[in-house]
Order: sequence, then structure tokens, then C-alpha cells
Amino acid sequence: MNRRYSVYVIELSDEAGKRLNPHLPCVYVGQTFRTPEERFYQHRKGKKSSRWVKRYGIRLRPDLYEHHNPIKNRNIAELVEKTLAGNLADEGYTVFGGH
Repeated sequence: MNRRYSVYVIELSDEAGKRLNPHLPCVYVGQTFRTPEERFYQHRKGKKSSRWVKRYGIRLRPDLYEHHNPIKNRNIAELVEKTLAGNLADEGYTVFGGH
């Protein structure tokens, strides 16, 4: 099977980071073999979902991830996910996910 992977970033409402960093924008970073749109829909419907996205997810932020996709394999996707999460945190986002 020749799957293509993607990383994605979902904007979360400010309520998600209220206790952690109330003045920073919040995002969730993940990776998937589905399209980012399909994966966001799954999160919102509670299927293999992050509680953060299910409760606080607003919209995808392709401006923060599109340039990384597509990715050839899962190992690389996991590395890109972790790196992207770290970079966004360094840029001033409160980041959920991205492990």
C-alpha cells in the first residue's frame, strides 16, 4: 500500500488555553493518512478524537501546514508533526498534540 500522509493544524478557541496561557492563540497539531479535512471531521464527530479538538476545534489552518504535505511515510509524518508543533510553540502558540 502506498499511502500519503499529511500534517495538519487546527485552530482551537481561546477557551482551550485559558488555564495554561490565556493570551496566546491555541492550536492542535496532528498527522494522518487521511486528508486534513477528513481528519478534522473525525475529530469533531468524536472518532479517534482529541478531546481538545472535539470540544474547542474551530477550523483548519492550512496556512500553517500546507507546505509540508504530502509526506511519503508515517515515520517522516510523525517527525514533521513533532517539529511543526515545536516551531509553532516557539512562535507563540499554545500547542496541543504534536507528539
